[in-house]
Amino acid sequence: MTMPLQLALALLQEPEAAPPTTAHTDAIVEMLHNSGPVAMAVLILLAAASIFSWTIMLSKWRSFSAARSRSAGFLRAFRKSGRLSEIATIADQFKPSPLVAVFSEIHDEYNRQNNGRGMPRNPVALERAAQTASSESLTAMEQRMTWLATIAAIAPFIGLFGTVWGIIDAFHGLGTAGAATLRAVAPGISEALITTAAGLLVAIPAVVGYNQLTAQLRDFAGRTDDFGRELLNAIENAAMLTPAAPPEDYREIPRSAPDPRPDPRHDPRRRAI
Repeated sequence: MTMPLQLALALLQEPEAAPPTTAHTDAIVEMLHNSGPVAMAVLILLAAASIFSWTIMLSKWRSFSAARSRSAGFLRAFRKSGRLSEIATIADQFKPSPLVAVFSEIHDEYNRQNNGRGMPRNPVALERAAQTASSESLTAMEQRMTWLATIAAIAPFIGLFGTVWGIIDAFHGLGTAGAATLRAVAPGISEALITTAAGLLVAIPAVVGYNQLTAQLRDFAGRTDDFGRELLNAIENAAMLTPAAPPEDYREIPRSAPDPRPDPRHDPRRRAI
């Protein structure tokens, strides 16, 4: 009767409370609290770099998304319209798109050459204008991308500096204690591990974001080049159907002015002898 009674009492007892889920978080907070000034400086620097890199990535993703949607709308409007003047009046509505800069530069150069009518006198100049506008637009879109690449490259080394310093601190504690105990090396090892993890947490998102944004920039470069060639073809096709405007200083000059003096051969006073 004793064993069944003990088993029944064991089943009726309340289960032991599960360990709190915040134990791991408390351990991290304790490691941060026990970190030295060098490790704290490294962690603060990495935190600032992480905030800056995420700010760049979020702003670039938002601006690139707007530019992509505006480019699609501008390209649809360009292909539906049959006149460049109509596109020029609505181009400002799609301003974030790099295609607008290419169109404006080519349109202005075309107007400077022959007032927007007829075949362009210098097609090579139109191609150079398209390349210049495309390069300037992509350069503006690439702003602050170098900071993102720099953070992705140096964040692991900053974390490695904290790692090396933590190992040095661990050996120093070991020499001071005079015995190989866990209490002597634990603070330095914890500093080394937490700075290493922080460096990786900053570098990995920055690398991924930089590669993704660079791929989008290459896509924008290809789209602007294709649109420049399409616009030049549209100008040449329209010029074949539209006669060129005469130059402003054109004056119709007669081939020969009549001589006011009478022809002596038809002089009535002259008689044959």
